[in-house]
Amino acid sequence: MGHRESAANPATKSEPTKGIKTYLLNLGKAVATLALIALTLFIPAGSTAATGQSPYIVRNDRGGFLRERLIELRELRASGRQVEIRGRVCYSTCTLLLSLPNTCISPRTQFGFHGPSESGHPLSPEQFDYYSRIIAQHYPAKLNRWYMQTGRKRINRLFKIKGSEIIRMGVRAC
Repeated sequence: MGHRESAANPATKSEPTKGIKTYLLNLGKAVATLALIALTLFIPAGSTAATGQSPYIVRNDRGGFLRERLIELRELRASGRQVEIRGRVCYSTCTLLLSLPNTCISPRTQFGFHGPSESGHPLSPEQFDYYSRIIAQHYPAKLNRWYMQTGRKRINRLFKIKGSEIIRMGVRAC
C-alpha cells in the first residue's frame, strides 16, 4: 500500500530534491543580502565606488572668486563625489576644497593661502574678519588655527605650504 501511494503521488519522490533546491535558493539570497550589507558598511557613503561617479580631479587651480567656489563646494558636497587634488598648485579659493569629506591631496601639491580681499584691495576690518572666518571654517582644525593666526595676514602674496605638511594637519593623502 505504501508503494502504491508513492507511485500515485509522484511529488513524494521529489520532496527531498525540492527541499534542497529551496534551501540552496534561500542560502543564495542570504549570502547576496549579507554581501550587500557588507558593502554598505565598509564603503564610505561618498566614495567613488558608492556613488558610481568618477573622481573630480583638481590640477593647477590658482583660485577664483569666493562666491563661485562656495557654490562649487555645495554641489560637490551634495554629490558625494571624491575630490582629488593632484596638480602642482592649489591656490586661494582652491584650498577650500580641503573642507570636503571626500577630498584627498597629493603630498607634492603646493597650497597657497592669503587673506580675503576685493580683487587685491583691502577690505574694511569688519569685512576682513568676517570673510576670514568664512574661509577658515572650511579648513581642518589645525589649518584653521594657522590660517586665522598667520595665513590671512597677506592679501597680495601667498603663504605656500606643501601638501605633505597639510597631510600632517589631518587631510587625507591620495
